[in-house]
Amino acid sequence: MLYCELINIIAYKLNIVEYRVVQSEIAGKPASPALSAYHNGFVTPFKNKTLHREENMENKRIPAAKAAATYIGVVVGAGFATGQEMLQFFVRFGPMGVAGILLATALFILFGFIIMDLGRELKASSHLEIIRYAGGRFLGFFMDLLISFFLFGSLTAMIAGTGALFKEQLNLPSLAGNLVMCAFTALTVMSGIRGVVNSISFVVPLLLISVVGISLYSIAASPPAVFFSYHGGTGGGLLSGWLMSAVVYVSYNIIISASILGPLGMNTGDRKAIKYGAILGGMGLGLASFMIHLALTVNYSEVSRLEVPMIFIAGRISEAVRSIYAVILVCEIYTTAVGSLYGFVSRIGGIKKVDIGEKSLILVSSSVALLASQLGFSNMVKYLYPLVGYGGTVFLLSLIYVKIRKRPFG
Repeated sequence: MLYCELINIIAYKLNIVEYRVVQSEIAGKPASPALSAYHNGFVTPFKNKTLHREENMENKRIPAAKAAATYIGVVVGAGFATGQEMLQFFVRFGPMGVAGILLATALFILFGFIIMDLGRELKASSHLEIIRYAGGRFLGFFMDLLISFFLFGSLTAMIAGTGALFKEQLNLPSLAGNLVMCAFTALTVMSGIRGVVNSISFVVPLLLISVVGISLYSIAASPPAVFFSYHGGTGGGLLSGWLMSAVVYVSYNIIISASILGPLGMNTGDRKAIKYGAILGGMGLGLASFMIHLALTVNYSEVSRLEVPMIFIAGRISEAVRSIYAVILVCEIYTTAVGSLYGFVSRIGGIKKVDIGEKSLILVSSSVALLASQLGFSNMVKYLYPLVGYGGTVFLLSLIYVKIRKRPFG
C-alpha cells in the first residue's frame, strides 16, 4: 500500500497525477488519501512559486532603450568607431556614400526588428534557431557555418583593432593591446547574457556623444568648399558601388548581431519594446555613421591611409580629447568583441550555465583569435568583412521571405 502511494506521488511529479485525480472524480471514486493530500497540500504553493518566478521574469525584461543600446553596441566595434568601416564602405564613394548610409539605416531598422521578433517567438538562445527557421535545414546549415565563422573573424578583428590602437596612438606594442582585449572579453563572456547586455549598453551612450561631438567640431572647423570638392576616393577591395556596399555593410553587421539580437528579443519579450528598440537602434547607427562620414570627408587627404582615422581627427582638437576618445574607442571595441565571443561560444557549446567546460571553450576560442589577430586590422576590414557580407545577403533574403510568406508573428 505504501509502495503504491509513493508511486502516485512520483507520478504527480511527472505531471501524471492531475489526470488520475480528475479521472477518479469523474468515476465517483475518491483519490487515495496520500495522493489527495499531496495534491491539495502542495499544488498551491508550487503554483504560487511558478507565478512568482513568472512575475520576476516580467520585471527582468530588457527595456526598449537598453535593447537599442545593445543593438548599437554590437554593431559599433573597431571598424565603425575607428572610422575604418566608413572609409571602406561609404566615404570613398563621395556624395553617394550618404545615400548608402540612408539605405543602411533603413535596413538596420528592418532586419533588427525581424531578428529580435523571431528571437521572441522562437525563444532563441543563439542564432541557430533563427537561421534554421528562416533558411530551413539545408540552407540554414551553410548560414550557420558562415555566421559562426564570422563571429570568430569579428572577434579576431576586434583584438587586432586594439593592437593597432595601442601601436599608433599609445606607442605600445600591438601585442599588449591584443592581450588586454582578449583577457577582458573572455572574463565578461563568462558572466553570461546579462553581463554582456549590461557591458554593451553602458558604453554606447559615451561613444555616440563623443563621435557626434568630434565630428561636429571637425565639420565646423572646415571650409564649406571641402564638402563640394570631394567626389570620392580610390577603389580597391571587394566593393564596386555605393548600393551594393550599403547592402554588404548591413549584411555582415546583421550576421554578427544575430547571435545577440535573437536572445535579446527573447529577453525583451514585449513586441512593442522590440519595435522601438529596433527603430532607436537603427536611427542611432545611421546618425553616428553620417557624422563620421562627414568628419572623414573633410579630412580625407590626411586620414585615407590611417588604420585609426577618427583618433587623428580627435587629436586635431587637443591631446586630451584624443586620449579620451582612445579610451572610449577601446571600450567600444570591447563591446563588439564581447558580442562576437558570446555568440560564437553559445553556438559551439552553449553558455546558459557557465561551468568548467564552457570556461575552457571561452579561453581556447579567445586564445586562437589572439593568434589570428596578428594578420592586421585594416586588411580584415577590407577583405574579410565584404566577403562575409556577400555571403550574408542570402541570410537577409531568407529573413524577408520569412516575414512576407510565413508570417509567424501576431
